[in-house]
Amino acid sequence: MSPETLNHVAIVVEDLESALRFWRDALGLKLQRTEDNPAEAVRIAFLPLGEGEIELLEPTDDDSGIARYLARRGPGMHHLCIDVDDIEAAMARLAAYDIELINETPRTREDGIRYAFIHPRSTGGVLVELYEQPR
Repeated sequence: MSPETLNHVAIVVEDLESALRFWRDALGLKLQRTEDNPAEAVRIAFLPLGEGEIELLEPTDDDSGIARYLARRGPGMHHLCIDVDDIEAAMARLAAYDIELINETPRTREDGIRYAFIHPRSTGGVLVELYEQPR
């Protein structure tokens, strides 16, 4: 695993439009797009920043993981995401260091991005996501 770049920082919000009033309107970041992700039950706003982006996550289902996170911890930073060249190799390296992975195997999004999460117990309290971009 050799991380290339920080892909994104994900922030859980109660209401996407209210959050955009700060991030887009007051701070001046450009809203690139929004999308619904039914598999994760979340609506996402993408705001490019440097080489990566800020992702604002609004739950769309009260039973989703993001909704449960929001109910327990309130709005705020959810995770950071790092691009890797080979997600299986990255996961194997982490496992060799006894790092707790949330996903035993990578999941694949509709756009071909493969991803997996590292448990915050192994990272000092930060949920970390690994991304492998489609080749």
